[in-house]
Amino acid sequence: MQDRVKPLSGVRNFRDFGGYDSSHGGKVKTGLLFRSGHYGEATDADKQHLDSYGIVFQVDLRRPDERERVVNKWPGEAVRVLTHDGGREHEAPHHQFLQQVEANAERADEWMNDYYKKAPFKSHHKQLFAGWFETLASLSDNEAALVNCAAGKDRTGILCALTHHILGVSEDDIMTDYELTNTAAQVDERIDEARIYFNNAIGKNYDNDVYKPFLGVRERYLRTALSVMEAEAGSIDRYLVDVLGVTEAVQDGLRARLIA
Repeated sequence: MQDRVKPLSGVRNFRDFGGYDSSHGGKVKTGLLFRSGHYGEATDADKQHLDSYGIVFQVDLRRPDERERVVNKWPGEAVRVLTHDGGREHEAPHHQFLQQVEANAERADEWMNDYYKKAPFKSHHKQLFAGWFETLASLSDNEAALVNCAAGKDRTGILCALTHHILGVSEDDIMTDYELTNTAAQVDERIDEARIYFNNAIGKNYDNDVYKPFLGVRERYLRTALSVMEAEAGSIDRYLVDVLGVTEAVQDGLRARLIA
């Protein structure tokens, strides 16, 4: 699993999410599907490394206020970037939560789980998710694509799970890839630094456990998102077709291109 995580110094959680067995036969190809956090701190060495992956399409799932606060230093004009101007906030939602209530580990965990209940049906997310699949299906055989958000874990995690679902990746492997964020983003190593940063920013004195849901992932969060899709649309497959408009023909094309 560690081989998936690529050695970038200024980009967190950058990794290949191909390579898993597919129920449609064979494996999902490697070198064509990447995921990560933002590119606001990408170094010159990172940019050279990123240019070597053949990425021609990027969907940036961040809100417009996030993109304005942290401007990407990569990619250049050669990469088509899909963004959306919906969902603007005056402040990051988790910052608002941490300031408005007296938080503890349980409340933080529930707040994050509630976020996953809403995320699949936010209008701007649906349009970005649909755009990801539409463009991904149009790429040629050797062209790679990238999905990112701020940390590359929640919005990105949901979209990568849907991509894996279409490609016939098992539920166990979907969860394994999702939880790899905790290693790739070095959650245990960064938690003390994050606690100090956030406490200073919001004027609180919360302990590490309050911040862990915002730094890493937990399997139940993704299961919550998938369960909501099933409850609202009837199944994950119906969510893809009826909510996102990802037709069976598009899904067949994705499988033909991305499974070997």
